[in-house]
Amino acid sequence: MACRISELVIDSREPERLAAFWCEVLGYVVLDREDDGSVEIGPEEGFGGLRPTLVFSPADAPRTGRLPLHIDVSPTDRDQAAELDRLLGIGARPADVGQTGEESWHVLADPEGNEFCLLRRRLDG
Repeated sequence: MACRISELVIDSREPERLAAFWCEVLGYVVLDREDDGSVEIGPEEGFGGLRPTLVFSPADAPRTGRLPLHIDVSPTDRDQAAELDRLLGIGARPADVGQTGEESWHVLADPEGNEFCLLRRRLDG
């Protein structure tokens, strides 16, 4: 193997708020806060493991249009329906990106409107 994704950097109007949301989604913890307002979250074991960290970097300019990249998540300790309820309860909202309604996944948006998909397949935690 040559490379693997170690971290994803995401522009954010409110890094602390988005970091808190994604910590809840992924079961991550805050790993670092920078003087510029960036917040890094990841698994408790920290940076460098198999799961990438996420860095929410402050950005003043509002995003327009869809992101060229989005995150897919899979439930680990419950079925898709229960996980959908949990995600909606912590602030995700349904998003319409042109799906037909026949998909096996749900398209959602985080508190800043970034789309992500909840897949059906359950993964080991």
